[in-house]
Amino acid sequence: MALNAKRWLEEIRKLPLPNRVRIMNVCGGHERAITMAGLRGALPTNIELIPGPGCPVCICPEEDVYEAIQLALHEDISLLAFGDMLRVPVNVPKRDIRSLEQAKAAGADIRPIASPMEAVRIAEARPQRTVIFFAAGFETTTAPVAAMLQQGVPNNLLLLLSGRLTWPAVATLLDSGQARFDALIAPGHVSTVMGPEEWAFVAERHHIPAAVAGFTPVTLLAAMYSTLRQLIEGKHFLDNCYPEVVKPGGNSTARAQLAATMDVVDANWRGVGVIPRSGFALKPVLAAHDARRHFPSYADASRRRAGQMPAGCQCADVVLGKIYPNECKIYGNACTPRRPIGPCMVSGEGACRIWWAAGARSAGVAQA
Repeated sequence: MALNAKRWLEEIRKLPLPNRVRIMNVCGGHERAITMAGLRGALPTNIELIPGPGCPVCICPEEDVYEAIQLALHEDISLLAFGDMLRVPVNVPKRDIRSLEQAKAAGADIRPIASPMEAVRIAEARPQRTVIFFAAGFETTTAPVAAMLQQGVPNNLLLLLSGRLTWPAVATLLDSGQARFDALIAPGHVSTVMGPEEWAFVAERHHIPAAVAGFTPVTLLAAMYSTLRQLIEGKHFLDNCYPEVVKPGGNSTARAQLAATMDVVDANWRGVGVIPRSGFALKPVLAAHDARRHFPSYADASRRRAGQMPAGCQCADVVLGKIYPNECKIYGNACTPRRPIGPCMVSGEGACRIWWAAGARSAGVAQA
């Protein structure tokens, strides 16, 4: 019989746990579910839940955001982006426009959208106007973009693509020897698209327990219990605790569409650096829809911003699980949702924004 959240907590409390166990959750959706359900406070105090690199808005390269801002300000175009991207700040002097939201206020034609098909409809409605879709996101967001391209798009619709794959960031962190976690909760929606097999390397190569989870307390606690049992018993494998959605091989149609429209390339992650084979780029056959080919000067190295976080912002350390959100020096002081300094305080999947929404206002290690 399936256990409810209360029973899973009881089973976890029965385990002969070591003095300290650190479990990283990769997905921003997982962090939101964990925090809003109060799981940190419900679990034994020796279990630490660490937010990981699962916020696509947070790691979108500053140069890509800057490029989008400059295109919107200086070209006769309509620029579309997912809503969270509009408030992401770039590191420029205060007198300069530092976000798409500010560029929109300055008169640029910038529109938030919720899906790629909105971009198609907007482009079709104005066939004489160039429309650029600033498409940032992980596999779950990039797969619908690939589907859109496969179905065919209007000639006036261009893409400024900033897509990323999630697993290479975790692989790079583990390979660096700087990972500070003992077990991993792998992302459910990414695994639904790409297949859970992508995460097998965590257990096979690094001997760290891993489990795929969904977004309810029940499936998250089940995944935590699995990884804890693995640690105690010395057995390291990838467990699928979201089998009703995550299937072997993932979504074959979505994967085929990604393979048909995009290449996997080395890519920059904001504040982290270049991670090998962690980004998506449009295939050459789709060059006619590549905004960077139509407006090459905006992607020139001399026009790009340094990919660092603003002064004092430790968002990169939060993304890499090195510190908790409210251990950042400017969390809740200079940086708040009303006036975000770093991208982790902007996005609904950013750990800083999630912790703030849950009531973590003061500095220090809080069990949000």
